[in-house]
Amino acid sequence: MSRYSLGDLSFTLDGGALRYLRLGETEIIRQVAFLVRDRDWGTIPAEVGEVQETGGEGIGLLIPLTFRTDGATLSVTVALSLTGSALTLRATGTADAPFETNRAGFTLLHPIEGVAGAPATVTHPDGQTQDKPFPTLIDPWRPFEDIVRLDYVANGLAISCALSGDTFEMEDQRQWGDASFKTYNRSLDLPWPYALPQGTYPPQEVTLGWSHAEAPAVPSPRPRVVAPTFPETALLVTPEEATVLAQDPSPLALVSPQRLLCHVDATHGAVADQFAAFAALQHAVPDMIYDLELIGSFDGPPGPELHAHANAMTGAGFTPASVFTCPSVDRQSTPPGSDWPACPPLAEIHAAAAQAFPNVTRGGGMASLFTELNRKRPPTKGLDFITHGLCPIVHAADDHAVMETLQAVPHITASALAIADGREYRIGPATIAMRQNPYGSRTIPNPKGSTVCMTDDDPRHRGTFGAAYVLGLATALASAGIAVWTPTCVLGPRGITGLDGPYPLAEVLKVLSGLAGHPVEQADIRDGIATLTVAGRRLRANLEPVEQNGLAPYSVDVGEV
Repeated sequence: MSRYSLGDLSFTLDGGALRYLRLGETEIIRQVAFLVRDRDWGTIPAEVGEVQETGGEGIGLLIPLTFRTDGATLSVTVALSLTGSALTLRATGTADAPFETNRAGFTLLHPIEGVAGAPATVTHPDGQTQDKPFPTLIDPWRPFEDIVRLDYVANGLAISCALSGDTFEMEDQRQWGDASFKTYNRSLDLPWPYALPQGTYPPQEVTLGWSHAEAPAVPSPRPRVVAPTFPETALLVTPEEATVLAQDPSPLALVSPQRLLCHVDATHGAVADQFAAFAALQHAVPDMIYDLELIGSFDGPPGPELHAHANAMTGAGFTPASVFTCPSVDRQSTPPGSDWPACPPLAEIHAAAAQAFPNVTRGGGMASLFTELNRKRPPTKGLDFITHGLCPIVHAADDHAVMETLQAVPHITASALAIADGREYRIGPATIAMRQNPYGSRTIPNPKGSTVCMTDDDPRHRGTFGAAYVLGLATALASAGIAVWTPTCVLGPRGITGLDGPYPLAEVLKVLSGLAGHPVEQADIRDGIATLTVAGRRLRANLEPVEQNGLAPYSVDVGEV
């Protein structure tokens, strides 16, 4: 990582991407990068060559990037030019063979604080303009489309973004947990994956301009919950793990959660066997609260299927306190412009669940992420709670990006509470690694234990980084009035213990579990330090890679009462 400055302007160059262009302490743009995605929306790592300085007025750089996939190579050179009032990046390159991708081009990340709700003007390719604010609550689709220029006023600056070389549009990346709005090419309405032909890649250009301006007040996107209490803690359990825990439930004592979230998937084997595993665990550990996450196949009318599942559950002797029902097909995302998969309407599914599971707390939502909940909202009438998961490595996986997603959590909870419409709100699982990929055919393998987007095994979970992240997440969630959070699993790569003993996050979760139901006195993330005070106990996490405030990098202090 290299840092550059020009007067009051500064930015860093990291992995070939420009990050954190600031004027003094004010952030102009979070990132501009030439990114390439594979057919599963995984990021193809850029091989960054030697960066050359071109001289002249301001700062000039040439950044060579190489991307490889399936025997094809895309070679790109990004020319960067920064003056006192403008930044230009121009990309040119060649493919040595047809290059398959879902996206290849410039991506701009706009910060969210002060920008959410800010007024903006979009200029379209035909020269027409549209005045429209950035969304306050999270937009499920695309707030702006067909962009050749974007002008907005935020945080005391008037900012312009001029784009050429392709058609650009914007996603509200907060719904994936990113602390950014993302302007990208090409349109999701076009087919993907697609192949870049062999030969010269069409040039693209981004020009940013800025000047001081009076920014209007914008509505807060953060939740406003009166006197929130800290949520109950749950841990996720699969049927295979339930069988192990029924024989030796001692790992549960490492955290002492109030609840267990029991995952049953009707598309993966006989549900009777899965329910039997949880019945055995419930018999071995009867004092725990058991919640059922039921994934239905729903390839026909939901009533008969759900009644069959209920009969299998009763026959096995498993008695959950709540049932959350989710169609299997809804674990896969439906992007803009795509056809929804065949599935009975959610209203019909939840009406059938009410008949199959009477006299039990019932929930709706998504077993995947907030993105899918926001795009396919359950009918809240008749439901007791809504739920969704979180994952901080959808679009970026470096340490800073993971911790940065905590900035988006209050935006997510405010938007989810609006969807819940007064119903109870539960959240999780919320592990660093991804248990199932809604955006591709698989989670991404990580045999070298590195930082990989959308992998199901992230080694940071099992170290001090994981402990700091989970305390940061608890702090970000604490003010939202959430009833139950599921921060991790019991066993496996996303669990609380391994062959060498408990992971560092287990101690943190043990303390947090003991705080359930107590009023939240302070929940604050500032300057890279998360501070959570509940029931007189003050917990702190350093979310940065440097020592600060008496805390080692990525460390925690669980304090004392």
